Amino acid sequence: MGRKGEETRGRLLDATRDLIETGGYFGAGLNQVVAASGAPRGSLYFHFPGGKDQLVGESVRRAGREIGEAVRELAEAAPDAESLVAGVLGLLGDRLETSGWRKGCPVATVALEMAATSDPLHEVCSEVYGSWEGALRDRLAADGHPDPADTAVTVLALVEGALLLARAHRSREPLDRVTRRISALL
Repeated sequence: MGRKGEETRGRLLDATRDLIETGGYFGAGLNQVVAASGAPRGSLYFHFPGGKDQLVGESVRRAGREIGEAVRELAEAAPDAESLVAGVLGLLGDRLETSGWRKGCPVATVALEMAATSDPLHEVCSEVYGSWEGALRDRLAADGHPDPADTAVTVLALVEGALLLARAHRSREPLDRVTRRISALL
């Protein structure tokens, strides 16, 4: 695929990500994706012959990698897991607030709406969450935490819940509270 094709594919994925983050799977109709991306309709079918589930799946996977990369960068700078999680919550909180409380987790909405009914989307959501959980588990283990696997799941669940509550309340307070609770946990 040439540079122009990659750019078009990227615009379609970015538009899909924005639409699913703000309106969920059902708010990311193919017509909306084409309009938001500015890509020709034929490009949608060329780049994503598997249809909407392929487009959404690849968009979620890409968003998951981007968040994962940001977490890895924070992990390199953080002296311990507690600082890492506080940094992640700060980063995600900034992202949420900057978007007008519209963009929380790029995976959660799809997981809630589609993971039970679409095996391909279930697999992508599970893969992304698994990679985030694994990165946190590895950091906890490196810090000598006595139960890194269970603690990683607990922390990830607290982060996801805090993002949901922050979005619902349009307030950073749930993120701040969870940051303090995680600090006590770790």
